[in-house]
Amino acid sequence: MTSRARKFLKDARRVTADLRHRQIIHAALHNYEAARDRRKAAFADWLTARQAAAATKWEAINYLDENLTAFADKLAARGAKVHWASTDRQARDIILQIIQDKAARCIVKSKAMTAEEIHLNEALERAGLEVVESDLGEFIVQLRREAPYHIVFPSMHLTRGEIKDLFQSKLGSAPSDNPEELTMVARRVLREKFINAEIGITGANFAIAETGMISITENEGNARLTAALPRTLITLLGIEKILPRLEDLALFLPMLATAGAGQPMSGYNTLYGGPRQPDESDGPVEFHVVLLDNQRTRLLADTEQRDALHCIRCGACLNVCPIFRHVGGHTYGTTYSGPIGSVITPSLRGLQDWKHLSSASSLCGACTEACPVKIDLHHHLLHNRRNAIAKRLSYLEQFAYDVFTAIVNHPVLWSLGKKAGRLLQPLHRSIQGGPLDPLRSWTRTRDLPPLAKPSFREWWRKRK
Repeated sequence: MTSRARKFLKDARRVTADLRHRQIIHAALHNYEAARDRRKAAFADWLTARQAAAATKWEAINYLDENLTAFADKLAARGAKVHWASTDRQARDIILQIIQDKAARCIVKSKAMTAEEIHLNEALERAGLEVVESDLGEFIVQLRREAPYHIVFPSMHLTRGEIKDLFQSKLGSAPSDNPEELTMVARRVLREKFINAEIGITGANFAIAETGMISITENEGNARLTAALPRTLITLLGIEKILPRLEDLALFLPMLATAGAGQPMSGYNTLYGGPRQPDESDGPVEFHVVLLDNQRTRLLADTEQRDALHCIRCGACLNVCPIFRHVGGHTYGTTYSGPIGSVITPSLRGLQDWKHLSSASSLCGACTEACPVKIDLHHHLLHNRRNAIAKRLSYLEQFAYDVFTAIVNHPVLWSLGKKAGRLLQPLHRSIQGGPLDPLRSWTRTRDLPPLAKPSFREWWRKRK
């Protein structure tokens, strides 16, 4: 077992035992489910909408080379500077170089999971730069020096009381757990940062190949300020965010809002097509777009799991996953948590180091049913398990599989194994769940069903 797997199991046991934490998450997700179902009912046909979205993403990803080239060319024609980053390190270096060329010191940043993926904030802070998250949830977890808890709701694990205490400690605000007052405290701090910022950094929800435009969806307006006020704007996005046509947004924007937050439409949906033009009154003077690969093309080459690149980062699969509900987002130890994280992280960061995430699943299929673009998530979890076993097994695992294969393929051995199991059952019951139990990893949290006496084969033979 790898050190990451051991840490995952340790953190999972700790968080699962925290009933207060589980109550907070369950309450938040219950409210989300009610809102989501109301909004799904407003679609003329939600299942047909999912099928249309899946087909559009299939087209976008299977013609990714053409779509990316068209997108980059149209952006560049309007004065934007497009950068291609093969790795996370290359993306960090590109962004840091842009900032250093401007001699900038203060940076505001809106929500971007790709920035979390490449650990951008840490790199910029090591370079002596001030980076401030402008999304309220991201701002809260930044003050706590934590990673986002959830793809869409970064601070969903915190109560208003905890946020009040945090703001008192870090910002010296007046004590109040009123949501509006807490929001105003953050707004006063962030407004000053917006005014002083020299660089703005955003992510993107979609990139339109037809028009060469970035689409950003939000509910607070902070991404608009991040893009409009600083003189230089940097947008970092994964290459899978591409959509072929502008009209595709007519489906994807309401679908993202419904699946992600149970809304008919997000509060702000903005398109950016380049730097400020001569007849425009605001916007960045320079616009840089960094297109991130970071192992996505390796996933693209896997025809079996390629559809994992269809993900629109709505977080719907996390919200319905029984494992996520119990172990929480931080337990996964990686940028993308929940079912989609368990599928793509082994491809992005190494199968053997992260194969344990694919086993953290009940395989109930709720994630696949919830996914608005119909990614076959629970089958991909099985694919990862199979691939991990096929590539490398420990000697003990290989021996166990060889013994099991021999027994199940030889009726005489199978029959002897049943008889031995029945004889040993009374002995096992006396040590079940204890330190001497060879099956303790199972019986510590589950019952071991007794072997039937007689077996079905024996019963059937006697009946005949």
